[in-house]
Amino acid sequence: MTTPRLQSNPFKLAPEGTKAMMALEASFKSSGLEQSLMHLVKLRASQINGCAFCIHMHATDARKEGETEMRLYMLNAWRESTLYTPRERAALAWTEALTRLADTGAPDSDYELVKAQFSEAEQVQLTLLIGAINVWNRLQVGFRAPHPVDPPSAAR
Repeated sequence: MTTPRLQSNPFKLAPEGTKAMMALEASFKSSGLEQSLMHLVKLRASQINGCAFCIHMHATDARKEGETEMRLYMLNAWRESTLYTPRERAALAWTEALTRLADTGAPDSDYELVKAQFSEAEQVQLTLLIGAINVWNRLQVGFRAPHPVDPPSAAR
């Protein structure tokens, strides 16, 4: 378990930046990208970045909107699973390439997958989405934000 690094809410300490990030997030509602795809992208980037706060939030949100437990469990192994559509697979490959940009250099092979599944406008929206979740991850991981603790279930 980690200890939060800030005593104050980082979003209150940078209200203008937070407002700009929230406006970017709001823009995704009219981006043409499916809500379920956006949840998968946010969750996968958060897994890569080790952001417990964001993993908790995006898995919870995805479940609330009808995502299956198995698709959430299998997301870390999406390349070996048949549970994802070609469009989702292209978005996940692009998410991994851009989240690990220093290692991947955004390879042409991953871009070709995205190009085959997304219009140019959607490609830009997807890339902005990936960039945004990476910023949120860096804030939460960098300042060691704890994730909420769900109440115990009957199975425990």
